[in-house]
Amino acid sequence: MPRPTAAQLAYGSCTVILSTLAMLLLSGASSAAGIALIAVAALALGLLVALAVPVRGATASRTAPGSPAPRTAAQEPVAAASVTDN
Repeated sequence: MPRPTAAQLAYGSCTVILSTLAMLLLSGASSAAGIALIAVAALALGLLVALAVPVRGATASRTAPGSPAPRTAAQEPVAAASVTDN
């Protein structure tokens, strides 16, 4: 499993902190269960944001330097279909 990038850590951490503060202020939760629920929700949201941050250079690191990039199905040449009359 690859390590998270600095951008993923930064976005995830900021999301956890800001969403926790926002949810605590908006909900006015004062019980331990309410605060725990908000903390878990903020952690889940931070994880989703961190995973949604695109990883730059992911395809470049999988190929050897100087080798061509692997072809995808969209890049494959398509043979022209010939229609004949019978």
